[in-house]
Amino acid sequence: MERELAIEIVRVTEAAAISSARWLGRGLKNEADQAATTAMRAMFDTISMNGTVVIGEGELDEAPMLYIGEKLGNAAYPEVDVAVDPLEGTTLVAKGYSNAMTVIAIANKGCLLHAPDMYMHKMTVGPRAAGRVHLDDPIEHTLKIIAEANEKNIADLTVMIQERERHQQIIQDAQNSGARVRLFSDGDVGPSIAPALAETGVDLFISIGGAPEGVITAAAMKCLGGEMQARLVPQNDQEYNRCLQMGIKDPHKLLLMEDLVRGDDAIFAATGVTEGEFLRGVRFLRDERVETDSVVMRAKTGTIRFIRAVHHIPDKINLVIS
Repeated sequence: MERELAIEIVRVTEAAAISSARWLGRGLKNEADQAATTAMRAMFDTISMNGTVVIGEGELDEAPMLYIGEKLGNAAYPEVDVAVDPLEGTTLVAKGYSNAMTVIAIANKGCLLHAPDMYMHKMTVGPRAAGRVHLDDPIEHTLKIIAEANEKNIADLTVMIQERERHQQIIQDAQNSGARVRLFSDGDVGPSIAPALAETGVDLFISIGGAPEGVITAAAMKCLGGEMQARLVPQNDQEYNRCLQMGIKDPHKLLLMEDLVRGDDAIFAATGVTEGEFLRGVRFLRDERVETDSVVMRAKTGTIRFIRAVHHIPDKINLVIS
């Protein structure tokens, strides 16, 4: 992948974030998602790459834009896999809550897991604990390892878990271990990346959420030097067979970093839509100017760029970011 691609991709997440942010707090999550998707696809048409969506809004018959298998970009090279979530946290935007963002992950062709749209059991840790934990270990044991790796007491650890009925036991186990527990409602890409960013104060993420978002998270963790482990959780025979159709021979296999994102390179980009853990939300300023806050990372170089930009957008319908 070309170095310039990382910066170009940020233009895509910025456009999607600005378009969806106009729907903040209006209670219309589908409209916010459609706005992000439309802006993202239009901006992809300006990018010099030959991309194929491997994680998107669904199949061609289910989603009119950014569907799995769709081609993106206007060049023959580089050939890349693209994983997109035009609006991570549609409900968050509709209700005006924190932590919504637009996200993209890119890797060389054939390097991203083609994850079906189903549940995935996910765990992430930061660089210090990478290689020392296992998804199947009791959380009490995992917390002891992380405490040692991060040079903290267990009472000072913070565990991020999605607030869902299916997580009640793990929430209780984490609390009984003496760790601090932070719950979140929707949008798990931001929270799952948090353990690899020291400034968030999060030491462990563990939850069952969307598999497509899991692959996007894995790309970010590869860039940050953290670790993700996961396992698909098919709910029925149809979902199990869907895994087989997408080339996953053992749907119950423990998925490690190399299973999720192969190779030594990946790019992750995100732009905040609402105020979040490590990105500010879109801000509409005077004189038709809009401020965005983004991050772009590349695994091969280990570079992490935080980009705060002010855009002049006089035409609110035809959004173009240069």
